[in-house]
Amino acid sequence: MKNRKSQISMDQAYDIIKRPITTEKSTNLQQFNQYTFAVSKNSNSFEIKNAIQMIFKVKVSKVNTSILRGKGKTFKGQYGFRKDVKRAIITLEEGNTIDSSLEIK
Repeated sequence: MKNRKSQISMDQAYDIIKRPITTEKSTNLQQFNQYTFAVSKNSNSFEIKNAIQMIFKVKVSKVNTSILRGKGKTFKGQYGFRKDVKRAIITLEEGNTIDSSLEIK
């Protein structure tokens, strides 16, 4: 419970939130006030919530995370795996929106 009371700095917030994910599915979720971001693999939902609230100045009601395992691929005859990616689907409270033109540094 100690982690819940600690605040994160703006630099840590930008390290946690890597980039927005713009796919057809994530674009359709925006009509339900949900936004999708690629996030740091070692971050938890509470840190993600604080980072989004600090960066975009919005109120977050729910955070769902999932880790997408990297696919197996062959590259120049060598078999390897793509990197694992952690995604967070952020649900905002009514009246809050994230402008899609905003870029993460």
